[in-house]
Amino acid sequence: MARGGLGKWFKDEDWVDIGAPKKNGKFQKCGRKSAKKSKRGYPKCVPRAKAKKMTAKEIDSAVRRKRAKPQGVGGKPTYVATKVKKGKKSKEKGDPKLNKFLAKHMRSEYKKDPDMSKDEHNAALAAGYNIYERKKKK
Repeated sequence: MARGGLGKWFKDEDWVDIGAPKKNGKFQKCGRKSAKKSKRGYPKCVPRAKAKKMTAKEIDSAVRRKRAKPQGVGGKPTYVATKVKKGKKSKEKGDPKLNKFLAKHMRSEYKKDPDMSKDEHNAALAAGYNIYERKKKK
């Protein structure tokens, strides 16, 4: 009979704390003896197989996001996704100068009206694009 679900998760996986690597680059077992006496930060545990596949940046990001949230609220563990979901990448990166200009333009628009609707946002963005195009032609 094939085992799966919690049985596999709890017993078969070798869970390690990616937030506290050993000096030789390996990972410590997940958990800690005492939270009050421990110098280690709150553990971010993942299966060893997953930890081996993660880059240093991914590990740092996951640990940082886990420790930034309050832990054990309501007696429940705090869950933070190990990998951040990324939006769809556009095929074109676009003009970096345009992106910088639009970001600056939209910051100033949000200072004027922080509660703008999605339609107002799109209109302000289009206006910013038109301003950029006019400056570019000069």
